Order: sequence, then C-alpha cells, then structure tokens
Amino acid sequence: MKNYVGKWIIVLGSMLLMYENTLAWDLHTLIAHPIFSSMDEVTSSDSVRVRSLDDFLISVESELALTLEQEETWARENLEWYTPLPDDIAFQSTGNPDDIRKRFIEAVRINPESKIISYLQLLPGDDPGEKPILLPGEITPLKQNKGFYNVVFVGLSNEMLIDPLSVLVTSNDEPDMGLDIGLYENNGTPAGQIYGFGIQPFGNPNLEYGSQAPIHMGLYHEADLVNKLAPYISHCLPEYRIHLYKTLSELAFREGQDYWGWRFMGWGLHYIADLAQPYHTAALPGVSVFKMLTMNFLDILGMSGMKDNAIQLVSNRHTAIESFGRQLFERAHLASDPNSTIISLRTPTSVVLYTDDSPRSSLALKSNAQAKKLDLAIAEGMPAYLVSDPDFELGDSPDQREILQIMEREGDLVAIQSLESQLNELLQLFSIYGRSYVMSILSSKM
Repeated sequence: MKNYVGKWIIVLGSMLLMYENTLAWDLHTLIAHPIFSSMDEVTSSDSVRVRSLDDFLISVESELALTLEQEETWARENLEWYTPLPDDIAFQSTGNPDDIRKRFIEAVRINPESKIISYLQLLPGDDPGEKPILLPGEITPLKQNKGFYNVVFVGLSNEMLIDPLSVLVTSNDEPDMGLDIGLYENNGTPAGQIYGFGIQPFGNPNLEYGSQAPIHMGLYHEADLVNKLAPYISHCLPEYRIHLYKTLSELAFREGQDYWGWRFMGWGLHYIADLAQPYHTAALPGVSVFKMLTMNFLDILGMSGMKDNAIQLVSNRHTAIESFGRQLFERAHLASDPNSTIISLRTPTSVVLYTDDSPRSSLALKSNAQAKKLDLAIAEGMPAYLVSDPDFELGDSPDQREILQIMEREGDLVAIQSLESQLNELLQLFSIYGRSYVMSILSSKM
C-alpha cells in the first residue's frame, strides 16, 4: 500500500509538472483599468512624482529594515507553507547605496534579473505622446515574450509627475514580467540556491513561466483525498506576496513615497487577480477526483494516454479563456465602447472588508467553486478543435490570438455571450477583493 501511494504521488506530481500555463489573465492591465478607473479613491488622488527603486530604498532604508523584519515574523507565524527567509539575506540597514538594490531584491526574494525600471504599459489605442517607446527586453528579462503583441511600453523619467491610476494599472501586470521566475533550488539559477524556497513543489521547473507556478497559484481547496495523497500541491505562496506588497505599499505611503505606494499596491493586486482565475485555484478543472484516480492507476500500469490527454485539454482551455477575455477587452478599449464585462467591473456587486485571510478563505474558495462550471462552458461554447482535441496545442497556434473572431465567423453568438457572462462572474471577484485590498492600504495612510 505504501509503495502504491508513493507512485500515486509521483504521477500526480508529473501531471502538475506538465501543466505549463501559469499565467492567470493575459494582460492584467486590461482588467485592472475598468475597476480602478471607477474608484474615486484612486482617480481623485494627487499626481505622484516618479522615483527610481534605488532612490526609494535609500530614502527609507532604516524604516525598511524594521518593516521587513516584522513582515518576516508575520509570515512565519501566519502562513502554513511559508519557507523562512535565510538570515544571511535578511535586509540590513548599512547606509551603503551601492548595493541597496541587491540587498532589497534578495530580502524580498524576487528574480535578481528583474529590470524594475520606471515605465508605463499603455492600454490599446493609447497615445504615447512624447514618452520614449521601450522594447520588451528593456522591461522584462523574459526570453519568451511572445505575449507582448499589441502592447506598447513607454519610459518615465525621474521626478516626472504621473497619475496614480496609470501607475497602479501598469504595476498590476508587473509580476508576470519575470519577478517570480527562477526562485527555487531546481530552477538552475543562482537565486534559487540562496533564497531558501527549496525544491519547486509543482509546475515545470525548467520553463520560465512554469517556475513561478507555486507563487501565482492558490490550490488551497482541493478534495481531501487529493491533499492527503499529494500534500505538496497546497504549498502555494500568493498570500506571501499579497501581504508583503501590502506592507511595502503602506510603508511607502507613510514615508511620503506615494509613487512606490501605488506601485507596490499594484504588485499585490496581481496575485489577487490570479486567485480570481479558477485555473489558478483548481489543479485540474473539469477533472473529477475519480478520474484523477483512474488516470493515475492507468499511468502506474504504463498507460499514460488518459492522463496526457486531460492535461492537454486543461492547458488549452486555460489558454483559450485568457485569450478570449483579452480580445474582448482589447476590442472594447480600441473602440472606446465598453462591453458588458467592463461595465460590470465598474460597479462591484458587493463590498467586503479586507482581512489577511481573505485571499485564501474567501476569494480562492469562491474561484475554485467556479472551476467545473467554467471548464464546461469552454468545452461547450468554443470550437471543439481548439479546446476538446488533445492532439492540438493551442499555445503554439496563431488561432490563439483570434478565438473571438473565429467564434463570430462561426456564428457562435450565444456561446460568446455565455462565456462573457462567465468572465463577468470571475472578474467580479477581482473587482470586489481588489477594491477591498486598495481601501485597506489607503485607510492606513489616513
């Protein structure tokens, strides 16, 4: 029995290892803008003066050392799967400006190759004006940046005045620019050897985006049997990032560094948006526990076809709903004609009080509960060859960028409306919990 359980764990691990799509939403800027552009607390805030990361760190160094020490204590006491920060990379206030960026990056355990420059990511159709256009390579260390089509980046100069909404919307997409890649021991990076996160529990450690899976996914609400047989799938860290960036945002606002207050806020909001995506809160949406058991049993016997097919379908459907949503939002922005989803996001269906437990106990739980429904809607509403053929790889197909147009050409208007309704429900979760996160941070500066 013990040997069988061990094999079952290994097989389930291989399933999650092969699942490569770890982006929750394709371009977070598109969903962040309608939400936060409708918040008076954001739009009525004064313009902020751009400051480089180094300038910010130098100005708050002593306060930052104490804040990060307190944050480490909080994480150790409150996060079940948190791996403590090694003492030798804890942030110390030394007064040395030459290595302050390095000390900070190591202390918050983000990718040391991250650019973290001052920039904006424009919305579709926005005019860059006189701001310099930047190439993706100036923004991100990612080698696989094929998702930056129709995206324009512009540079910001130090001391420039900029509106908080633009900072917030841009920074909301920034964690997908490579902040969380290569952080585990088996990612083949120097950072992975010193950060103390250990071996990557799931996701593909050999792929750029695959290496960020445990930090961007919250698999907190799987079936008890799955958790017992494969407990490592719950070793997820979005709560760590959400609380860390909330703490840093509050520090920045207290110290009069409002640009970084809004920017750290945007970083934290990224993971809240991720947890509103069922493909980030359910290991294999649409695959029952019984089917998982069957797939694993067959795989142990050397018959992996059922498992491989299930993984490919989940990957394709995840990619399909992201691309569908992106195309809906891009079209609406370009036409300056909000669709029903954008209109819905401007008015949340409810108001909640943010607590440190909200991301796991409430947001991720509600998102996970939508997984089966969303997977079924994609299977029934999208062209079968895109989402129901295990021999087809959507991520490598040009059709990925034209899902909406393909459905329109095939006359699937009812299916389009049904899927847009599904997006409404999911993105309302981000609208509700994202707003509560913002309000919690802003209330601390009053």
